[in-house]
Amino acid sequence: MVNIDARLRENVHLLGKLLGQVIRQQHGDELLEKIELIRKGAKAARQGSPEGARQLGETLDGLREDELLPVARAFNQFLNLANIAEQYHGIRRRRPGEAQPCESQALPRLLERLVAAGHTPQNLARQVAELDIELVLTAHPTEVSRRTLIQKYDAIAAELVAKDHADLSATELARIEQRLMRLIGEIWHTEEIRRQRPTPVDEATWGVAAVGDSLWQAMPNILRQIDEMLYRHAGQHLPLKAAPVRFASWMGGDRDGNPNVTATVTRDVLLLGRHEAASLYLREIDELIGGLSMQAATPELLALSGDHPEPYRVLLKQLRERLLTTRDWAVAALHQALPAPAAVLQRREELFEPLELCYRSLHACGMGLIADGALLDCLRRVAVFGLFLVRLDIRQDSTRHRTALGEITTYLGLGDYAQWPEAQRLEFLQQELDNPRPLLPIDYQPSADTAEVLATCAVIAEAPADSLGSYVISMARDASDVLAVQLLLKESGLRRPMRVVPLFETLDDLNNAAPTIRQLLALPVYRQRLDGPQEVMIGYSDSAKDAGTAAAAWAQYRAQEELVDVCRQHDVELLLFHGRGGTVGRGGAPAHAAILSQPPGSVAGRFRTTEQGEMIRFKFGLPDLAEQNLNLYLAAVLEATLLPPPPPEPGWRQLMDRLADDGLVAYRGVVREQPQFVDYFRQATPETELGRLPLGSRPARRRQGGIESLRAIPWIFAWTQTRLMLPAWLGWDAALDNALKRGEGEQLAEMREHWPFFSTRLDMLEMVLAKADADIAQRYDERLVAKELLPLGEHLRDLLSQTMRSVLQITGQSELLSHSPGVQEAFDLRNTYLDPLHLLQMELLARSRHLQEPQEGPLEQALLVTVAGIAAGLRNTG
Repeated sequence: MVNIDARLRENVHLLGKLLGQVIRQQHGDELLEKIELIRKGAKAARQGSPEGARQLGETLDGLREDELLPVARAFNQFLNLANIAEQYHGIRRRRPGEAQPCESQALPRLLERLVAAGHTPQNLARQVAELDIELVLTAHPTEVSRRTLIQKYDAIAAELVAKDHADLSATELARIEQRLMRLIGEIWHTEEIRRQRPTPVDEATWGVAAVGDSLWQAMPNILRQIDEMLYRHAGQHLPLKAAPVRFASWMGGDRDGNPNVTATVTRDVLLLGRHEAASLYLREIDELIGGLSMQAATPELLALSGDHPEPYRVLLKQLRERLLTTRDWAVAALHQALPAPAAVLQRREELFEPLELCYRSLHACGMGLIADGALLDCLRRVAVFGLFLVRLDIRQDSTRHRTALGEITTYLGLGDYAQWPEAQRLEFLQQELDNPRPLLPIDYQPSADTAEVLATCAVIAEAPADSLGSYVISMARDASDVLAVQLLLKESGLRRPMRVVPLFETLDDLNNAAPTIRQLLALPVYRQRLDGPQEVMIGYSDSAKDAGTAAAAWAQYRAQEELVDVCRQHDVELLLFHGRGGTVGRGGAPAHAAILSQPPGSVAGRFRTTEQGEMIRFKFGLPDLAEQNLNLYLAAVLEATLLPPPPPEPGWRQLMDRLADDGLVAYRGVVREQPQFVDYFRQATPETELGRLPLGSRPARRRQGGIESLRAIPWIFAWTQTRLMLPAWLGWDAALDNALKRGEGEQLAEMREHWPFFSTRLDMLEMVLAKADADIAQRYDERLVAKELLPLGEHLRDLLSQTMRSVLQITGQSELLSHSPGVQEAFDLRNTYLDPLHLLQMELLARSRHLQEPQEGPLEQALLVTVAGIAAGLRNTG
């Protein structure tokens, strides 16, 4: 057994002890003793003790109604505190002689390898400066923690930083513990679950705060490190305008199936980003005004500042006035439509150029040391964050555009566009895109849905170009889906290029992605409007829900290969946008491994991906943590660009074809063709109850119906709660078992050893199987599922066991994660606190379902707390 690091254990123990003291103060010794009995019983039961299992069951069964909620909260908060300790442990101070974390070393080690591989320093410097990585923050409802609690968790992490010094006195340590206990007390007396569902503006406010709280601090640090590395390896500095990583957002722009995201919301969110950016820059400028008191300056700067003893301050105060005007206008415009005064900053250059002038002047006057301090950091922030912090993407379903155009063409007496064949649509769209006259008459009165589509396009047309990212079309299928959006934008007054991005989500659409893009690129009317690379979004969530992860992963890989070939043939750059989630069932994987497993040529210095839900906090919630994860992104994209993996061997492709085919049949055989499956799913999991958890602004369903109508996130979230983890492995059971029975085990092992795509898929499968727990899933069935559905649950657990056996046979291990005993021990530690939450949840679900209508109160609150606690314990839940 490899022990968890002693310092991590110490912090986990300390936080748990302080939580116990807070509980004792609030609820007394009796409840704390029951919680401790439950914990010990769960630990013993996990170790196979019948006595421990009996004690656990009896203690839980003996809880009074008024004890259910505090017990659920105790285990939930312990898991949250353990997460904080674990997060901090990865970024803790290293002692003399202790190795730095591998995340921090990924980029410098890669540069050394690239130099050794023959890349010239000049080429490396150019490649790094031209990297184009964009992380798109989304508001998918898997972040179960309230923002007020996240702030307290961050404060606890700060106290762990303060504690991590060897020379602290006993008094100083005592004060830190006192502050920790006060914070834990504040957490205990704060409700974990929101009373109301957040609005899209609330979500956007949270996203902007995530940038301002952490990424704002992290980006100048990481760019400074890159600059130092480039100078060390290549003798060149990173250009001032280089922004190898930028950020975008879907919060307030993603209206796919979310009626709460309107044109007004999008306009308000754009103003919100503008206001927050101006506020952050004002702090920077005030600091610079205080620091840049020197007199010597270049004639270029003096020409703007006039004859003044402090010319830098003169220029910076002028900039401050413009930022104040921008901030105040953005606030006022949230309440009424106001034209922007002339002083409002509209373009990034208006902020960048005065700062750059100060920077050049300081260097020219022998004050480079001063220039390379706070002023350089401010310039780096302007390069990365611009005037809006994040660029807002717009996303809408293709059917909304099709319906809108159908209504318009019907009104004009041309017939119903929505019913036309693809060839007729394309002919109409091309004609209208080239036609200078408006399509819409002035007196046209659209329906409410069409009016909303047009209003959104009008907001896009009015917004500054720098504030917007891409217009993403979900459920895109045909070339006409892209041209339809371009026409609607043209009719709404957009006269500049905007990337219109088809999102291919289902298995059929992925298979048809390359032909669709080939058809688009062959159209002169489209090529004239293509500004920059051809962006295509690859859907991971819905393709996995449609076909299972085995078939979906292979379809995603092949679609990317074919798209690379199509764009190469048409001499167009390709930008692939990866719609990944946090879980394996939604394409989740550690960023470094995921990027390096892409097809060769698909990552050519460009990479765009979503960062979703709770993963934003886990990866970027603290500045040091953000630096580590951004380092991994930079290293992986650079490596995939300059040292791409070789293409798979023909035999591997053929075997992967068979795996995908078998996986598809097996997955759909259960999810689509098993008549009892939907009933079983809704009884065995808290899927229905999740709809009552006020996590995000978006409804759980796109429409009424069965599994096909359910969004990918609650589909996966529900199975995660019961530990069956079905969406992540279903299909692999038959795929791997059939391959092994055909005698292809040796070839599978070879693919795992030499093909990054397959090895990453298998590693992620192993990770999720290690989190699965058939015994826990069986307990849910026994407590919640009708007798006639129990055989289906047993069958699914048999398939889970079969998948585990196949993975172990391929990897040559005796148990899952035996190559990562530290990770396995961390899982074991969490299970001690997860098991009671699962058992409580089963009981609370049973009680809740016996009520004719859900009632607000301790029972409902306790149920929702167990959902939050299990999510915290398993972390990547959505």
